[in-house]
Amino acid sequence: MRPDQRPFIVGITGGSASGKTLFLNQLLQSFTNEEICLISQDNYYRNRHEQVVDQHGYINFDEPESLDLHQYALDIETIRSGQAFQRKEYTFNNPDIIPKIITYSPKPIIVVEGLFVFYYKEIADLLDLKIFVDAKSKLRLNRRIERDAKERGYGQKEDVLYRWDNHVEPAFKKYVKPYRKTSDIVIPNNIHFEKGLEILVSYLKHKL
Repeated sequence: MRPDQRPFIVGITGGSASGKTLFLNQLLQSFTNEEICLISQDNYYRNRHEQVVDQHGYINFDEPESLDLHQYALDIETIRSGQAFQRKEYTFNNPDIIPKIITYSPKPIIVVEGLFVFYYKEIADLLDLKIFVDAKSKLRLNRRIERDAKERGYGQKEDVLYRWDNHVEPAFKKYVKPYRKTSDIVIPNNIHFEKGLEILVSYLKHKL
C-alpha cells in the first residue's frame, strides 16, 4: 500500500457459530495477501490462570474480561498508522498445537473480527464498516456442538450445552445482539451467505 494510504478497517461480528470463520476465509480468498489483513480477536485471550471461573468451576471465555481488548485496540491503531506488529497465535488450549508468532503488516484493507469488536468502544471507534453475520440460535447451537467436538477437543456434549446456556447465549444477548441494529450490513447465514459476501467483496474492491 502507498505510504500515504490509510487502511480501510472492516469490523465483523456475530454470535458464536454464526459462520464468521467460514465467511472470513472466503472473504480473504477474494483478495491477494497484499490487499487484505485479518486480525482475529481470538489471539487476545488472556492466559488460562487469568480467566474468570463461574460458580460451578467452568472458565467463562465469553465475557469481555477474558480478552485483552485494550491491547487489541492498540494493535489496530498501530497497523492503522502504517506500522507492523507481532502477536502469538491462540490455540484454544490445545496442547497438540505449538503456537506461531504472527506478523501483521499494513494492508489497504484490515479486517478485525470477534464477539466484542462493536461492544468495545476503543475498537468500534476505529471501524470504517461494520458487518454482522446473523444466524438463528438453534442453528448456531448445532454448529457449536459439532465444531467444539471436532476442532477444540470438547468431547462432552453436556459441557458444550452448559457453556451455551450459561456463558455463550447470555453474552450474545448482552454484548453482541444489541449491535446488530447499528451495523452497516447484516448478512444472514441460516442457509448460505454467498450474496452477502458478493456485495461486500464488490464494495471493498471498489475501495481498492
